[in-house]
Amino acid sequence: MFPKNFLWGGAIAANQAEGAYQEDGKGLSVADILPVGSDRFENISYDIDVDEFYPNHKAIDFYHRYPEDIALFAELGLKCLRTSIAWSRIFPKGDEDEPNEAGLRFYDNLFDELLNNGIEPVITISHFETPLYLVEKYGGWKNRQLINFYENYAQTLFERYKGKVKYWMTFNEINHTHTLPLIAAGINVEKEDEWQKLNDMYQASHNMFVASAKAVLAAKQIDPDNQMGCMLSLSPIYPATCSPKDVLESYQLRRRSLFYSDVQLRGKYPSYFERIREENNLHLETQSDDFTIIEKGTCDYLGFSFYRSSLHEAGMKILGNTGGLLGKKNPYLEETPWGWPIDPIALRYVCNELTDRYEKPLFIVENGIGLRDEKIENKKIIDEDRMIYLKAHAEQMEEAIKDGCEIIGYTWWGPIDIVSAGTGEMEKRYGFIYVDRKNDGTGTLAREKKASFDYYQQIIKTNGNNLDYSKFVREGVVI
Repeated sequence: MFPKNFLWGGAIAANQAEGAYQEDGKGLSVADILPVGSDRFENISYDIDVDEFYPNHKAIDFYHRYPEDIALFAELGLKCLRTSIAWSRIFPKGDEDEPNEAGLRFYDNLFDELLNNGIEPVITISHFETPLYLVEKYGGWKNRQLINFYENYAQTLFERYKGKVKYWMTFNEINHTHTLPLIAAGINVEKEDEWQKLNDMYQASHNMFVASAKAVLAAKQIDPDNQMGCMLSLSPIYPATCSPKDVLESYQLRRRSLFYSDVQLRGKYPSYFERIREENNLHLETQSDDFTIIEKGTCDYLGFSFYRSSLHEAGMKILGNTGGLLGKKNPYLEETPWGWPIDPIALRYVCNELTDRYEKPLFIVENGIGLRDEKIENKKIIDEDRMIYLKAHAEQMEEAIKDGCEIIGYTWWGPIDIVSAGTGEMEKRYGFIYVDRKNDGTGTLAREKKASFDYYQQIIKTNGNNLDYSKFVREGVVI
């Protein structure tokens, strides 16, 4: 049984949905310089090329269409919507003393619209949207000056939206500092040697830990009811074989991610980090009070994304994308059209792993499947594979609750089709709501409900007690 007040919801990100990338005083962010393609994080140029297509610039125009979309979310029955605030809407460069009032007003209106429709805002303060100016001038999060800029930004949000937002997360998928350093930490390490790259990643991580802790302390001082979470990508890692080398190296690799939640939830650097520091000759710039701040500013809950598991063999190159770490092909699992293993049992596994480790509430703030939904004129999209995926993961989430895991809620990634973070595609669709836009930016942006919309609506109405999707699967009907 799901708890009575379980937060069934959906999740989007400002940079993947809003568009309006230069409207009302907004500055550029790292997301605004990313083109379409699986190589969008390589050979990055900070200059906007007028001949290049940048999908985030318009996205699905949520900035102008949010009342229409929120009305659909309310019809769907969402109890909460996770989204982010675009830092460069509030502080266009990131280092200003005073905020941009037009940006603050937009989120006032957005949150009011959500609340008026009975939808709780769940807000990520920084979701792959570091202002580009902070990257160009300061070098991103490897520069500790960003701690003060972020603290000013976060405090501005807490004061402005007091009473409107209760659930916050400080950074999106902070552990992607290792695999996606530009968007996760605003650092460009493409041309650095291996030592410098690793040192910069851990320096950026440290500075983000301090900033996160300061945000937690400020949030609690401004409104003690604020619930502050950290957010990580935490799909589990299996050893490829029972070889002790595979098992140990998989464990060590897993710990590279859990390092981030260890610090943010336990309030101190774990003992195993000392060996990492010594063996890699890391030289981190810290200040004496950093560790006291980290200790005092621990997070209340752990938000995490879950899309897949990965299979690791000792010695293999460690690669990752927005779904998590890439590994060997798992012969026991089916895959999505984009090659992501489908592993619902792993969701139960990771919920138990995290509960055993931290004994704190969990919030599954991203889970979903990207599919190639084919739109046929005058026919409803019957996305059975999405319903199958949702049912299987809801079942395992319920099993985890029975296991004793305290799970606050579940926000499906992309209740409406949005731009893919990993590839910039629109045709990698997650939504229960179809958006008429293609990878090249063409389309009317019209919204249309898929069959999975009705299915998720049923799940929410019954609080997870009815997971039968059979009546929603039939040949496309004329609409």
